[in-house]
Amino acid sequence: MALPLEDYELIRQLKYRYCRCIDTANLDELRELFTEDAGVCYVGGSYRFEAQGRDKILEAIGYAFHSEAVAFHHVNHPEIALDSPTEAHATWYLKDWFCDLRNKIVTDGSALYRDRYVKIGGEWKIRFASYERVFEIVTPFTEPPNLTAHWLARHGRQLPAS
Repeated sequence: MALPLEDYELIRQLKYRYCRCIDTANLDELRELFTEDAGVCYVGGSYRFEAQGRDKILEAIGYAFHSEAVAFHHVNHPEIALDSPTEAHATWYLKDWFCDLRNKIVTDGSALYRDRYVKIGGEWKIRFASYERVFEIVTPFTEPPNLTAHWLARHGRQLPAS
């Protein structure tokens, strides 16, 4: 089924907002992007994270993208297909970089997102988001990077002292 260009663009903007909200720990806006019964499944080289329900997803993202983290998510090459006037699915290519200052590791990698969307009240929402790594490199460090800007330090969840 051909995808109307307006729906295609709205789904692209939804996914781009998802990445921005994760990297900036904007959980309030992120909440609006998921359906209440949304699910996620993220599979990395050494982890598998699954959650069902918007509140559980947001809680996990809040703990992962905290004040001692630096994050970058970039999605591109969307392959979006309309399944019906109110349902769609897409594959996205992810390039991401994550620095955990507390645990002193950097994760650099790429993955393929496979998402499902639903249109509710005229707005596209994420019903299910998943990815599986194409590659993942986890590198420990002893000296922290010389950060001259650090958004999550000011806006991310403050972790208790270790």
